[in-house]
Amino acid sequence: MGNHYFHINMHKAVFLDRDGVINEERKDYVKKLEEFEIFENIFDAIKILKEKGFLVIIITNQSAINRNLLTVKELEKIHRYLHNKLKSQNTSIDGIFYCPHRPDENCLCRKPKPGLLLQAANDYQINLKDSFFIGDSQTDIDAAKSAGCKGILLEKDQKLIDIVNQYFVQ
Repeated sequence: MGNHYFHINMHKAVFLDRDGVINEERKDYVKKLEEFEIFENIFDAIKILKEKGFLVIIITNQSAINRNLLTVKELEKIHRYLHNKLKSQNTSIDGIFYCPHRPDENCLCRKPKPGLLLQAANDYQINLKDSFFIGDSQTDIDAAKSAGCKGILLEKDQKLIDIVNQYFVQ
């Protein structure tokens, strides 16, 4: 069998930043469910990615946790809400990885560091070379580069569906 074994079950993924890509970004952080506003067309965009055979995984810095503005419990409530919304639209995401640290804590998981991408790749057997990271800030693109996947920057006036149609629908 030789090396063949290693190529079985390697997935490709589209990693998505959360705030500014999936939902409205807030200068004062999304601290509770009421502040979590999902953009329209998110469901269609994710549906297309899933149809194209990608795992869809959210990679998000959530320093509001260690700034004591957001509890892990509340974050999980927000993410459960997102999962349920997706399910009601007949789609889903495969995982959510978040970094709770403040920038000054110098962790390995906060973007632009690639820690969360590497963890997701390990947990889900993802081939990073065949994967993409769509984000709305340079730190997302830098994290993608460091992890070895392709970064796609969402411009201010763009929606996720625009990127999906441009890059993934031929």
